[in-house]
Amino acid sequence: MQTVLVDSFGGAETMTVTEQDRPEPGPEQVRIEVEAAGINFADIMQRRGKYPGGPEPPYVPGMEAAGRIDATGERVNLDEGDRVVATVPGGAYAEYALADPQAIFPIPGGMSFDEAAGFPVQFLTAHGCLFGWGGLEAGERVLIQAAAGGVGTAAVQLASQAGAEVFGTASTAEKLDLASELGCDHPINYTETDFVEEIDSLTDGEGVDLVLDGVGGETFHESLDALTPFGRVVTYGAASGDTATVDTGRLLFENKTVIGYHLGRARSTDPGRVLEAVPELTEGLTSGDLEVIVGESFPLDEAAAAHEYIENRQSSGKVVLNPR
Repeated sequence: MQTVLVDSFGGAETMTVTEQDRPEPGPEQVRIEVEAAGINFADIMQRRGKYPGGPEPPYVPGMEAAGRIDATGERVNLDEGDRVVATVPGGAYAEYALADPQAIFPIPGGMSFDEAAGFPVQFLTAHGCLFGWGGLEAGERVLIQAAAGGVGTAAVQLASQAGAEVFGTASTAEKLDLASELGCDHPINYTETDFVEEIDSLTDGEGVDLVLDGVGGETFHESLDALTPFGRVVTYGAASGDTATVDTGRLLFENKTVIGYHLGRARSTDPGRVLEAVPELTEGLTSGDLEVIVGESFPLDEAAAAHEYIENRQSSGKVVLNPR
């Protein structure tokens, strides 16, 4: 089978397409014939060698695989041919990938493989940040950084449908239009406007109750500036490449809260708390109330170009690889 291999830490050029043996499932594994592999910014951070606990080269990247069950281990009660999407610890950038049964979700009816590859990580992260960890309630104000990205497009929809007043940042008019179409009440171009000043103006100086920040660095500190007293920031990534140091004295005197969310670690520690959102999300995606936004798809042998597309901030929604 064809796979993408990260030969060493570094830029996108470290990824090459190679031939490997098709993996054989263990007794409690399934093998998926991959039709679409989701690309997450965590894949890019792993490739750069900046992801805590990430794999060491050489390795096959990829955390989301959508396709059909091709083979099952003897202890697995799933049917070959079923359309599924799975979160995997790695190996999704390939024609075949192995997954554990508990990490597999049936693909909602009518959903394409490309859309399915954008479902688990994006929507479970967005839902967890907003509700399970962020405690968002109807009538509250929420700021979603990178509102036109994979997690951002999911979070805008979920927050809007929950009755929140949604503020969102993006870098272009096209991305802001997308966020607006999905339910963002106040789209803000952060390249042209100081989003803290804009939020201050829009809220008469009150600020927002919750911020979802997957950017890190200076954006994280500015997110704290945008909070109302007793507000909270959920930090779930560092797409800027920089983490941020929290001034606990500031949190103390401003009565603000910072909450960390990592989907993989949360799921391994308390899977019930994370996965309880799956029925609600599946129902929304099946009914059409929720939508996976697929921005671009690339063939497997253009994985490097797909990574660069995301790193150059050209992407909106989910970017996927198609191995076939």
